[in-house]
Amino acid sequence: MDVHAYNADAWDQQVAKGNQWTQPVSAEVIADARAGRWSVGLIERRRVPAHWFPPLAGLDLLCLACGGGQQAPTFAAAGARVTVLDASAAQLGQDRLVAEREGLELRLVQGDMRDLSAFGDGSFDLIFHPVSNVFCPDILPVWREAHRVLRPGGRLLAGFMNPAVFLFDDAPEADGRYRLNYRLPFAASADPDGWRAKYGEDTPLEFSHSLTEQIGGQLAAGFALLELHESTNHEPLGEWLPAYIATLAEKR
Repeated sequence: MDVHAYNADAWDQQVAKGNQWTQPVSAEVIADARAGRWSVGLIERRRVPAHWFPPLAGLDLLCLACGGGQQAPTFAAAGARVTVLDASAAQLGQDRLVAEREGLELRLVQGDMRDLSAFGDGSFDLIFHPVSNVFCPDILPVWREAHRVLRPGGRLLAGFMNPAVFLFDDAPEADGRYRLNYRLPFAASADPDGWRAKYGEDTPLEFSHSLTEQIGGQLAAGFALLELHESTNHEPLGEWLPAYIATLAEKR
């Protein structure tokens, strides 16, 4: 199975359905960003601390697997020179919609987060990578490529799933308890028919990744980890454990 192509098409369909992560920001959000009032999220229920960002004016910023018309236009309105790479043409179309509506400049590139060969070494000062490598079967190339295209001292802001959430179904049993149902690592591509039957024909395939791959992978690529935050999500399981992790790392 070509997971990249499958998930690109699935996200196109999510845009058509109006998934919350495909909804462009409003004109008011852009006006606030132009006035220096902005905030964004890497993970649910927690905004990124302001000190994780250097001043955005004139910054070369890559929104990695980050289409949807949300963070990228906000960064551009705040003064950054923004490039967006995403697998989904429709998600990039949402960024284009906001850019044209608000008179913003965005460079839009359709591609695979594991292959940043469209960009030279040391092209960016900052990479913003919200929860998206959950849709990628192998993430170590993502960290290596991110490190390559960043300049020395450049920052990687990444959000990702706690692998423990993949041990359970999304909903609890009838008694309100969660029971272990799956082994890790989890790969929806191992049973795509079962995945589609449970979550719908147009749902992107998901993959668990260990903390060794997520955090250790960043370190192995050459990053220094500066800070780490966790948060819950809006699913019932969020009452039991933190579903998301956000990291701030720097290329040394």
